[in-house]
Amino acid sequence: MGGGAASSAEEPWPVRVVSQKVGAWIAKLGWVWVDGQVAQISRRPGASTVFLTLRDPSADLSLTVTTNRDVLDAGAPELREGARVVLHAKPEFYAARGTLSLRADEIRQVGLGELLARLEKLKKLLAAEGLFDRARKRRLPFLPGRIGLITGRASAAERDVLTNARRRWPAVEFRTVNVAVQGPSAVPQIVDALKVLDADPTIDVIIIARGGGGIEDLLPFSDEALCRAVFGCRTPVVSAIGHETDAPLIDYVADVRASTPTDAAKRVVPDLTEEVRLIGQARHRLERAVRNLVDRETHRLDGLRSRPVLARPQVMVDQRATELTALRQRAGRCLEHRLSAADDDLRHTVARLRALSPAATLDRGYAIVQRADGHVVRAAAEVGKGDPLRVRLADGELAATVDG
Repeated sequence: MGGGAASSAEEPWPVRVVSQKVGAWIAKLGWVWVDGQVAQISRRPGASTVFLTLRDPSADLSLTVTTNRDVLDAGAPELREGARVVLHAKPEFYAARGTLSLRADEIRQVGLGELLARLEKLKKLLAAEGLFDRARKRRLPFLPGRIGLITGRASAAERDVLTNARRRWPAVEFRTVNVAVQGPSAVPQIVDALKVLDADPTIDVIIIARGGGGIEDLLPFSDEALCRAVFGCRTPVVSAIGHETDAPLIDYVADVRASTPTDAAKRVVPDLTEEVRLIGQARHRLERAVRNLVDRETHRLDGLRSRPVLARPQVMVDQRATELTALRQRAGRCLEHRLSAADDDLRHTVARLRALSPAATLDRGYAIVQRADGHVVRAAAEVGKGDPLRVRLADGELAATVDG
């Protein structure tokens, strides 16, 4: 079933019943130790009851605490707003008003030594999780288009950042979010401001700035929730808290740690005068390098032009013509020699062929006798009486017949 309609099988509870059950459940919690920051103290003259507002340093949550004046004077006589306390209290639910409060029978103000021990323990925890890792820290842009600034309203830190940044680069733009920089509301306001600036696409870098102060004053900047919020930012974050000797935990998480708000302005924005000077020096070096290059190449061209091959190009042509003539003459002599040798070889070969030719033998008076079938007769037994013969002479041939 939808909406607030009750099922027919289940009757709705009256408000008093719900209130009674909530009160009974809270009563079962018993006495507990609670840690928090005092946001408000209310002491009424002549009244034995003191009212405190206890706030969670990391969240926008608070509870009312009632205690006896003697309990407060015994445990924390100098208690002031903003102090950290640990109290032993019993949760109580007031059904008539539907409110939850704490009734304390012991209150202890957290001392400086205990605060430092807690901070050291938190520092080791965050370091082990990698929140301080240098490898994840991002470089700041050379010239941010717009800077997000989180600082106290009309504070010296705000004035230092804006004045020094605009002195260095007059055209720089800021989006400033003023927050509480100490007290119980500081952490929630700073975390909310971080979310707003980190979601702004025009913001290139975020500065968190605060002036100096005591350890208690700077406690919000060592808060775990704030450290994790800075770690989760997509935009580079610069921490500029206190003086050089101050080192809240946010300094270790931020991408860049500035010693003071003035130092943050110097780190985030370049100095226009210095950049103009550097550009002038670079231009001077570039002009000098170009002049040296031109002079060097001019000298090299002069050297090339002074060489004989360029000063008198016909010399190279004459040399090559002489070499070509010599090569042609040598090639002619070589060809002539080879032709003469080949002619001699040919004459010798012809002479040898002629000496071995049958015609040469016939010229010496010999004759070749052949039968009618052309077979050369080498023996008398090869023919018979009456066989026709052909006799070849050096000049012509004769027909003959064997007589015997």
